[in-house]
Amino acid sequence: MSTNLLSTSAAIGFGGVVQEYLWNFENQQLRVVYETLGKGSPLLLLPSFSSVSTRLEVGELAKLLAPNFQVVAIDWPGFGESSRPSLNYRPEIYQHFLEDFVKAVFNTPVTVVAAGHAASYVLQLAVKQAAFSKIILLAPTWRGPLPTMGASQQIASIVRGLVRSPILGQALYKLNTTQSFLSFMYRRHVFTDAAKITPSFIEKKWHTTQQPGARFASAAFVTGNLDAVHAQSDFLELVQSLTVPLMVVIGESSPPKSREEMNALVALPGVRSVVIPGSLGLHEEYPAVVLAAVEDFLFSNK
Repeated sequence: MSTNLLSTSAAIGFGGVVQEYLWNFENQQLRVVYETLGKGSPLLLLPSFSSVSTRLEVGELAKLLAPNFQVVAIDWPGFGESSRPSLNYRPEIYQHFLEDFVKAVFNTPVTVVAAGHAASYVLQLAVKQAAFSKIILLAPTWRGPLPTMGASQQIASIVRGLVRSPILGQALYKLNTTQSFLSFMYRRHVFTDAAKITPSFIEKKWHTTQQPGARFASAAFVTGNLDAVHAQSDFLELVQSLTVPLMVVIGESSPPKSREEMNALVALPGVRSVVIPGSLGLHEEYPAVVLAAVEDFLFSNK
């Protein structure tokens, strides 16, 4: 496993040094793109999982953190500019990846800021080993969209199989990643300010979804195949097993089911929390508000 410097002209970033991490999993090498910006204590910044997942969604937050931290933001395997092979995307892949990446890139426990579905993976690694010194979870979730809507595992599996199929799958995926559909989803539960959901913004998101192989990891996420835990009790048990400080940022306009899960999380002893404007995409929509909300926690010695 190695890291290589990428030409900034060949990669779409937020102004940092763009590198690739060559990672081997099950006899297959995956190219994982990550970007480093700033100087200071290392900080790992993890975007959420979604059909439009990319490190650019945390790019503005990275720039705000960069004066005080050396920020490392990744494109998860199967998303963004990273490799998108037709793997059976499942939690083991991301559990192994995160553990290997942290070990390869950092030589000391680091602060981690994780959005959305990245929460479970961060918590699992933190419980397993001393990888992180502090954890901030932004609008954390643990259950994919279809299971949240009440779909059974059997239905989710059928949908995932259809999207993975060669011709029908491509057609279904394209129908669910049209610019009008992406705009609808952003308005429904990702952003709260409709003025920010401009045609050019949606076009960039759409472009991300149209990369070769994009449907495989996306289908896994939507159907719950990237759910690292399968019950609220398991998620909360991870938090209760932590030995490092944890802070949770909640968007006041989060979808009802997600908000209930977040409320249960922050009700646990020792969990610091704050509610700010926004929904599931609060880290992208309100990066300055996020930073202001977590600043004391970031710089405290506790």
